[in-house]
Amino acid sequence: MTQPHDSLTRRRFLTTSGQLGAGLAGMGLFGAPAIVLAEGRRPSVEGGVMSGDVMADRAMLWGRASRPSRLWVEIADNPAFRGARRLSPIDVLPSSDLIGKIDATGLGGMEQVHYRVRFAAYGDERALSEPVVGQFRLPPTTPRNLRFVWSGDVVGQGWGIDESRGGMRTWETMRQLQPDFFIHSGDSVYADGPLESEVELPDGGVWRNVVTPAKQKVAETLAEYRGQHAYNHLDANFRRFAAEVPMLAQWDDHETVNNWYPQELLDDDRYTEKNVALLSARARQAFVEYMPIRMPPEAPQRIYRRFSYGPGMEVFMLDMRSYRGPNSPNRQSNASEATAFLGENQFRWLRQALNDSTATWKIIAADMPIGMVVADGDHFEAIANGDDGQPLGRELEIARLLQAIRDDDIANVVWFTADVHYTAAHHYAPERAAFKRFKPFWEFVSGPLHAGTFGPSEMDATFGPEVVFHKAPPEGQSNLPPSAGYQFFGQVDLDGESESLTVRLKDSDGHTLHTQTLTPEARTANT
Repeated sequence: MTQPHDSLTRRRFLTTSGQLGAGLAGMGLFGAPAIVLAEGRRPSVEGGVMSGDVMADRAMLWGRASRPSRLWVEIADNPAFRGARRLSPIDVLPSSDLIGKIDATGLGGMEQVHYRVRFAAYGDERALSEPVVGQFRLPPTTPRNLRFVWSGDVVGQGWGIDESRGGMRTWETMRQLQPDFFIHSGDSVYADGPLESEVELPDGGVWRNVVTPAKQKVAETLAEYRGQHAYNHLDANFRRFAAEVPMLAQWDDHETVNNWYPQELLDDDRYTEKNVALLSARARQAFVEYMPIRMPPEAPQRIYRRFSYGPGMEVFMLDMRSYRGPNSPNRQSNASEATAFLGENQFRWLRQALNDSTATWKIIAADMPIGMVVADGDHFEAIANGDDGQPLGRELEIARLLQAIRDDDIANVVWFTADVHYTAAHHYAPERAAFKRFKPFWEFVSGPLHAGTFGPSEMDATFGPEVVFHKAPPEGQSNLPPSAGYQFFGQVDLDGESESLTVRLKDSDGHTLHTQTLTPEARTANT
């Protein structure tokens, strides 16, 4: 398997320089004669390459330059780039933090796509960066085996990149599984969690963080939010993974600040800017820039979206952060804007999208769990409210959704999430529930990727969850470091012939902790 170019220094990665010059001559770029150029005139690819939001004939491609330049991408169906096609170049400017994103189209029929990224200096088409290569597999249009992995929660609770311990190792464990795609369940950065250079461990050891200026304070400015995301690209494991596995990314709270909601005003002395709506706008811009996410012109702020993976699977990426009402005691008896979690527009989109889907399995990627009680002080951060009775507060919206899935006879809906920093398998059934108007379903939880470990959470019985499996720190222990062995992800395999779906909960070494195989049910006509 082709490996991405990995030469990277922190100083080069964190420093951008150069001045905008004349426009780059268009043709002959890759056929330029080989000459010796001063190293200072060459741009470089900073932080590797990424792909994401892959569809049957297109994909988002991502690269970041060391200086203002022009992004050139070649596409081929083979690792030698025989017969490669050059995509139209784009300018890479400081206004986007020197990030270039190309929606590469016309990929249908290639199955395995290889891409090569270069940056060219303005005014001198011969001053090219070293190439960095990536690859990805296109979704199928006919039945075949599929594999994806999911997790979330990266560089949280003070646990950054410790290169002496191998960095963020879970990325490499997932890469070796050669998945078709990765669902990033949110908390891709902890913009509210500064890092210290050293952290003493309970066993007497020391955790030594790589520390950058952006990671030494809470993020408030756009530049500081960008720096949060740039930090993750310092890790070689992440760069290798991102170059080979397409990412479907969603956000949660820590991309902005812990437990935020749009109406919030912070009461936190670490922040000079207290308006969370303004902070989240800056955080959203950085998130969209640093993720290979496609933002359609008709909805440039919308993060929720859907992806078809042939007849066997479709993925529905939710946004449970942008449209919620304030965190509260969460016990309102009537639905209103105050009890919103998805919001009305997203709710209607999801219901229609599930109805329109012809895929056997409907994968709902949620950035928060349903039945786990997630507190925010005396209020509640997630859906559950700790009251085992009939739905109240945000549970009203989820009850409405679950009932719609039943009434519309939508089969084979499975939920995947992270957020709570341990791994679990939950089965929800109406016979165990206070609210009974829904089909039984599974929810799988796995994380963190590289953060402190907590749990287990209290469960709310409103929707009848049964904890079939969980693994969390021993009682009385919390915020365990990545070295403690409680880092988790999930692996999902679709059998293209039988259409069975096998979910495995795994640790950072790749050991399987729990396996659940699901058999599809047929969708019947409404009666």
